[in-house]
Amino acid sequence: MASLTVRDLDDAVKEKLRVRAAVHGRSMEEEVGEILRAVLSEEVPRRDLVSAIRGRFESLGGSGARAARAGAAARLIRPRPEPSVVA
Repeated sequence: MASLTVRDLDDAVKEKLRVRAAVHGRSMEEEVGEILRAVLSEEVPRRDLVSAIRGRFESLGGSGARAARAGAAARLIRPRPEPSVVA
């Protein structure tokens, strides 16, 4: 069986863990083990990279809308070419 040390744990988190362990009739170490087993036993659906990136930017109006806005902003700040002078 492996062991794990958690450093710099917030005092409030430690207190909540102590209370939770007491409610369940376990030691704090046993409670941490149960929490980790429960969380890590859940199957996490995997998405491909493209879907993950699209999902990240949906709340911003989608990746296409953001790119369009960025392009428009770039056109606004791009200097206009000097007119050529013919003598």
